[in-house]
Amino acid sequence: MRFALDALLADVPAEQVAEARDFYKSRAAARGPGTLEGLKEARVKRAALHAADPSAIEATVEGATARVPVRIFTPVDGPPRGVYLDIHGGGFYMGSAAEGDRRNRELADALQLAVVSVDYRLAPEHPWPAAPDDCEAAALWLVEEAGARFGTSRLAIGGSSAGATLALATLLRLRDRGVVGRFTGAALQFGAYDLSAQTPAGRRIADEYFIRAYTGHVEDRTAPDISPVYGVLRGLPPTLLIIGSADVLLEDNLALAGGLSAAGNDVELRVYPDSPHGFTGHPTAMARTALSGIESWLQDRIAQA
Repeated sequence: MRFALDALLADVPAEQVAEARDFYKSRAAARGPGTLEGLKEARVKRAALHAADPSAIEATVEGATARVPVRIFTPVDGPPRGVYLDIHGGGFYMGSAAEGDRRNRELADALQLAVVSVDYRLAPEHPWPAAPDDCEAAALWLVEEAGARFGTSRLAIGGSSAGATLALATLLRLRDRGVVGRFTGAALQFGAYDLSAQTPAGRRIADEYFIRAYTGHVEDRTAPDISPVYGVLRGLPPTLLIIGSADVLLEDNLALAGGLSAAGNDVELRVYPDSPHGFTGHPTAMARTALSGIESWLQDRIAQA
């Protein structure tokens, strides 16, 4: 089968594409830290919190191997219609749930959702499987407690970059436990679905330090809990995949979309033109359009539950 990438591009106004092109021409490409010392410095620089009002409620979930902190936002106007489990990005070795506070507060109020964000353990101090263990613990907590705590059992999940990888790994674990049906949708932004260097995108990121930090001790990184593109993908909830056409991970997101569809799942792929990795976090109109589209998609999934 042959197709042109242009046929997959999301329909966005030409002026947004032009603005994004100008923005990225003036923006230097960045890579994550390449050493433990560089990682520690980057963490210090990212440590400032992004305050939200009203602020998050902090809670702790009991996991099988650790206690997992979560941050909770509930809508200011009335009870939640559903619960969204947010998994932050950061290459498995950076980032925190608190960095998403402002966005999660906006999401809670805009969609009338409770938003629960997971502060999973980070590599290299806590390599795989610590992060997916923590994300699974938070998801299982919601399966058991969402109805009593939030007054609704309608669940959705999502994340960006490493968070998208962990969200999909979490869904595979829940599927194998027989409880994935409680989730009505998954919104996955530019995930890294192969950490084994065997796919086109996987080979492009093979020398990145974050992979060594997270899975350097694992001989076979094609395990689906690490590289979900190799997993048995049947029986998953409707999935929205967001990726930029200039993202280093584009090919693997295309492959995942094909794999999800071939396994009989409901999957929607949106490719945004001239956009690199992490574009929804950048100050462009195209990023706002993509985020608005994610909100509408999540709203539909919650309403159909």
